[in-house]
Amino acid sequence: MPTWEIENTYNGIVCGIDEAGRGPWVGPVVAGAVVFLNKNIEPELLQNLNDSKKLSAAKREKLYDLLLSEEKKGKICCGIGMASAQEIDELNILQATFLAMSRAAEKLSIKPQFALIDGNRLPKQFLCQTACYISGDARSYSIAAASILAKVYRDRLLKELAQKYPFYGFEKNAGYGTKDHIAGIREHGLISEHRKSYKPIKNFMETGQI
Repeated sequence: MPTWEIENTYNGIVCGIDEAGRGPWVGPVVAGAVVFLNKNIEPELLQNLNDSKKLSAAKREKLYDLLLSEEKKGKICCGIGMASAQEIDELNILQATFLAMSRAAEKLSIKPQFALIDGNRLPKQFLCQTACYISGDARSYSIAAASILAKVYRDRLLKELAQKYPFYGFEKNAGYGTKDHIAGIREHGLISEHRKSYKPIKNFMETGQI
């Protein structure tokens, strides 16, 4: 479970950063950035913060709303950044992810001095000092909060996309290559939000097969 241990090793304003949506075939990659300005946080939030992948959708939604509620109280600062499918195709998914992370940090109303990034890769340029932590979303409250922020925000975007394009099951598969998604592509083709550089999508464009 996450703790303050990593944050406590830094003297200064620390933000946690994580992303959602590197693997899906459609839509943007989304990053969340979170700064805890006050550790006297709603107990339900701290007790349940964890890697977003380990939580149910319903619990993620509740924690997302708690994060925004604590932000309104001035205890948390949140930022969300995205890189579009077109930017993913132009840059590659790693660089697009770093771009989304940078945009998320820039959206914070308070400038961080340190960014704790989930994973094992760091962007070459950033607005502050960075450090990466493998499984950081299961170790750091700030990174765990960022993972929930990014995941829920992206899931909501895909549900909106599903209303516009109701043939692919985006409301259930979040853009991953599920049977429903594949069936939708075969019957209705691609949409502008598909990631054309991804191998299954590229193959479909070239051969009509997926």
